[in-house]
Amino acid sequence: MATISQDSKYKSDLKYRCYLFSIEVIKFVSKFPNQRIYWIISDQLLRCATSIGANVVEAKSGSSRKDFIKFYEIALKSANETKYWLGLLRDATNADKIIVNQLLVEVIEISKMLGSSVLTMKNRKF
Repeated sequence: MATISQDSKYKSDLKYRCYLFSIEVIKFVSKFPNQRIYWIISDQLLRCATSIGANVVEAKSGSSRKDFIKFYEIALKSANETKYWLGLLRDATNADKIIVNQLLVEVIEISKMLGSSVLTMKNRKF
């Protein structure tokens, strides 16, 4: 997990980081115990965490600048929701707190990149 944010070649490649982040979340939740609480949280976490990258990819095929911005805004909302579910896992379950914190660090960095991109695109005149 640590290699995602430390690999300088890909540090600024948002699409790639989102993809790797999705893979790490999938691997993490696949190890959860077979208990109802984990089913619910893992379902929500998988949906929002994988949605980040999906919306970044979808933005690239948007038909307009407005579409592009909208998909980035949706990706940012998904990143914020991901932070919520990871926080719940960390604070209310027996999930591996080290892995949760690593995932939180990465999604916080991704959300900063998305937020910065949205602000830049909204303020740029074309």
